Amino acid sequence: MTSYVRRAATVTAGALALTIGLAVPALAHVTVNPGTAVQGSWTKIAFRVPNERDNASTTKVEVEFPTDHPLPFVSVRPVPGWDVKLTRGKLPQPVVSDDGDKITESVLKITWSGGKIESGQFQEFEASVGPLPKNVDALEFPTAQTYSNGEVVKWADAPKADGSEAEHPAPTLKLVAAEEGEDDQHGAASASPAAAPTVAAAASDDGDEGGDEGGDTTPALVLGGLGLVAGLVGAGAGITALRRSRG
Repeated sequence: MTSYVRRAATVTAGALALTIGLAVPALAHVTVNPGTAVQGSWTKIAFRVPNERDNASTTKVEVEFPTDHPLPFVSVRPVPGWDVKLTRGKLPQPVVSDDGDKITESVLKITWSGGKIESGQFQEFEASVGPLPKNVDALEFPTAQTYSNGEVVKWADAPKADGSEAEHPAPTLKLVAAEEGEDDQHGAASASPAAAPTVAAAASDDGDEGGDEGGDTTPALVLGGLGLVAGLVGAGAGITALRRSRG
């Protein structure tokens, strides 16, 4: 039994390490978190900015807001050590909102500066926005990341035609339709709690089934722990390799 557990743990750990290692490059991009919100709702989003350079720190982050589907209300959460500037202005052309209102001005950009994101670190910059448009599948937020050595990386590439990821993809918030009976104004907040009972029920059912059959859960626990440790090691190796290749 012990040899079986060891062999299974080795295979599982290796596969998990490889999976996490391959996913590391995507994690290095500037992203919107969470990546999905409900159409017509209010939501809090965070622009997650990792520092990709070993010899420079990130000193400024500029996030452009959509002007074809402007967000009427935007507020920011202070970040210790960083100055924030919210820029409002006229839209390139007036836009009619979902409620029929004519919008001529909106938030055009948010700039965070004065702080530092050191090598191997990331920072999240939060904003509360809404209401989100009801008939749009996604909103893009082109972002410029400035480093202490003067380098500027623009995360503004659109998705490729073949569906593969661009080199510097623009942070994107995907929008999904509200479920039946869901309040549009608070859809994003109510979506997550609704899913919790389903997960809990599934876990409870698995536990009952194991008890009826008299199964031993020890091997599963051992495999899970070993796989997690190996996965973290694999992720660290992937990050190191990525930095060296980009340096």
